[in-house]
Amino acid sequence: MTNDQPGAVPDIETLTEQFQKLNKRKIESERDLVNAEKNLNELKQQAQEEYGTDQLEELKTKLQQIKDENARKRAEYHQSLEKIEAELTKIETAYNASDAP
Repeated sequence: MTNDQPGAVPDIETLTEQFQKLNKRKIESERDLVNAEKNLNELKQQAQEEYGTDQLEELKTKLQQIKDENARKRAEYHQSLEKIEAELTKIETAYNASDAP
């Protein structure tokens, strides 16, 4: 039986129900923690295998190096495409000039 008066102590059934809910949440939280730790360890192992480290700051540095290298390669690729396009334009102009009567 519950007591609805402010400041009143709940009956044993209510307290038992509250305990069971909290215990269920505790068990779920512990399970989630175990899964998160397992996932973290797997990711650390993967980082160690792929990048030679699992330290966050070193991984950030490596990521920046990869981004910088990618930007450099994109710039080179863009420059190559512009050079090819300029050469094609030059060839087209020469071809069109030779076709002119």
